[in-house]
Amino acid sequence: MTKKIQLQIEPMKKIPPFDTIELQPGNGIAIIWFNRPDIRNAINPVLLAEVSKALTLLEKDPSVRAVVLAGRGAAFCAGADLKWMLEAGKAKKAAASKMGGLEEVLHQLAEFPKPTLARVHGAAFAGGMGFVSACDIAVASSDAVFCLSEVKIGLIPAIISPYVVRAMGERMARRYFVTAERFDGAEAYRMGFVQELAVPEELDATINEILGHLVQGGPKALEESKKLIRLVAGNPITPKMRTETAQRITAVRASAEGKEGIAAFLEKRKPKWVPVA
Repeated sequence: MTKKIQLQIEPMKKIPPFDTIELQPGNGIAIIWFNRPDIRNAINPVLLAEVSKALTLLEKDPSVRAVVLAGRGAAFCAGADLKWMLEAGKAKKAAASKMGGLEEVLHQLAEFPKPTLARVHGAAFAGGMGFVSACDIAVASSDAVFCLSEVKIGLIPAIISPYVVRAMGERMARRYFVTAERFDGAEAYRMGFVQELAVPEELDATINEILGHLVQGGPKALEESKKLIRLVAGNPITPKMRTETAQRITAVRASAEGKEGIAAFLEKRKPKWVPVA
């Protein structure tokens, strides 16, 4: 049976103070909670800067094996703070076109070397869908509601588009980018935008089961697997590609982690990287 990892964990000490997020690490897992529940975790530059800072800290921490992105209160993330958007629209600086750092944070999340998982409940609108798309794995509650609402306020989902189109597919994007219809968790699951769907009371248990699998994998193997996907996805299987993939498995097999994993299997024990109960 897969070992369950508790999602609700006691925060570790020496965590820097944050205003718009809560960082909750422990047991090999770190949770970044959006923490603006009074406005449904709306995105502003402070939140983006703090998410980026948290990701940087977690990337450097060898005890962190996977990262969960979640939202406090009734929603995951209802998109951009419109008051901030209005001010950004008045700005003339080039930086304003990057939505106060949203472009950089989504790229940082998408390229993050450790597995990332979005815990989605309530509203996941506009930029909130961007965050979901940039994670490796998305688990949604059946009460989740999704919407690419930008066109209804005269905008377009430009910055999030590379991640959202990749996650839902071009055909579905052609519909939802222009209709701004709301769709539920079941539809998000049907189109593959989220990989798992759970009733609200089983959302955390579903996530725990996936985390239990993630912490069993070798940390370096997880990182190299993510790099491998970026190498092969959408690219033709050329002689160069075949050579590159062969070289990668050879390098990983010869690494200290690869040798430990093979030895542990042959000796019928758990590898040293598996967390102790």
